[in-house]
Amino acid sequence: SFCLLFFVCFFTVKCTCLELETRFPADAPQGSLWPLPQKVQTSEASFKLSGSTFAIVDAKRSSAGPSCALLQDAYTRYYNYMFGSAGSQWLRQIRRSGVSELTELQVWITSTDPECDAYPGVTSDESYELTVDQPHAVLKAPKVWGALHGLETFSQLLYEDEYGAKIINATSISDFPRFAHRGILLDTSRHFLPISTILANLEVMAMNKINVFHWHIVDDTSFPYQSRTFPQLSQKGAYHPYTHVYTPTDVKMVIEFARLRGIRVIPEFDTPGHTQSWGKGQLDLLTPCFSSTKPSGTFGPVNPILNTTYQFMTQFFKEVSTVFPDAYVHLGGDEVDFTCWKSNPDVQNFMDQQGFGQDYKKLESFYIQRLLDIVTTTQKGYMIWQEVFDNGVKLKPDTVIHVWKGNQEQYQSEMANITSAGYQTLLSTPWYLNRISYGQDWQGHYRADPQDFKGTDEQKKLVIGGEACLWGEYVDGTNLTPRLWPRASAVAERLWSAMNVTDLSDAFQRLSAHRCRMVERGIPAEPLFSSYCPSEYKHL
Repeated sequence: SFCLLFFVCFFTVKCTCLELETRFPADAPQGSLWPLPQKVQTSEASFKLSGSTFAIVDAKRSSAGPSCALLQDAYTRYYNYMFGSAGSQWLRQIRRSGVSELTELQVWITSTDPECDAYPGVTSDESYELTVDQPHAVLKAPKVWGALHGLETFSQLLYEDEYGAKIINATSISDFPRFAHRGILLDTSRHFLPISTILANLEVMAMNKINVFHWHIVDDTSFPYQSRTFPQLSQKGAYHPYTHVYTPTDVKMVIEFARLRGIRVIPEFDTPGHTQSWGKGQLDLLTPCFSSTKPSGTFGPVNPILNTTYQFMTQFFKEVSTVFPDAYVHLGGDEVDFTCWKSNPDVQNFMDQQGFGQDYKKLESFYIQRLLDIVTTTQKGYMIWQEVFDNGVKLKPDTVIHVWKGNQEQYQSEMANITSAGYQTLLSTPWYLNRISYGQDWQGHYRADPQDFKGTDEQKKLVIGGEACLWGEYVDGTNLTPRLWPRASAVAERLWSAMNVTDLSDAFQRLSAHRCRMVERGIPAEPLFSSYCPSEYKHL
């Protein structure tokens, strides 16, 4: 669409206008790699690169050629990150003599189907091999997803010598992610996030090899998702029906922008709680609360006793399944307050008819079970917050259970319980980045490990990864990016790199350099501690 083209061009121009140069010590070519690859070998042999002669090209044997728009787009993006203005780079390069020049990075997609036009998924192959040597560098990957990560790694290997010339050391890298699901949750309900903020952060996610954008798109406070089937939901439920909504075009733009960077978009429509904004546009969806024997005028969670509720959910999630191409949708299911259900005489009668007694968890489970059945008919898998599992709801074998509650001991116990029951799980508890404190809290995020619990090897294999969450009560477009980065980078390395990559001192040095690189690329990533960047952040 025109809007997508306009933003991508705008973003590229913006990046090109900045000084996109990376200055890191010549004696530590891998000192700025983030997240750290699985295997890295470097030598003292080095090559110079000139923006006027260097090119990223398709290897002759690659299954992806000029028609693979995803890769062609990435080649341009990473050239701009590495060189910025080619003319000024050429002037600098001529000062450096006696060093061999590297003129090409050849990208070789080895499988028959490169997946150029596909969407990334939980089973996507993200591995790659990178060799930097004469006569040219080679980036080899089975699929485009690995090639995207390899391009980022290649760009991180560049540094400048004392003359300002671009240098890269002879390097051999073999890399793949430790976990398949490496996500970031952004909340667009408590504060509306402009599309430009979302797209900019998708760009940074790619720089950190994050591959899931968990879009917590609606909640109690507002309903910015513009539904084609039920347009009144955002008309009545958004902060503003025109300026504070995500149109179908906006959503499509986000999904495609993410796809081009190897990022999945998983929407969350949380019910039966967290739904106050839904009720403004959909009459009779929420449960009327009572005070004594009279309606109080307030409403509680989704009304689980009406057939119209399930008719609505059937139509709504049918739409969601067509709008969002990922194989999964997040259905929430957390923090359901039973107070209103308990006050409503119709709900009480229903409880008696069903034989639930006074156990409102059974009513919650009744609702969730019917919702899961509805979503199953759309051919989608589902993710749910841990309460749904804790309350004993019957779940499909491929359900992903998202752990967010408790202290370290409690979440480790929860992970053990979920995996012992045979379910896949994600961890977020130690990575709630909306919780801020004075000091270097990234270290705690870095130390946490989703497989750190008592269980068998088979249980550990059911941990598919984790997500850093940035809930939006105190965050909007003015402060989201610096609050998220580089703290989320610590989570990114934990989910990508080998389990034994835990040295905090080494991590600090590399993350400081990576943070400066993000700053040089135009990202207002906050500092880790007292420090400076060779090229400080330039306010636009």
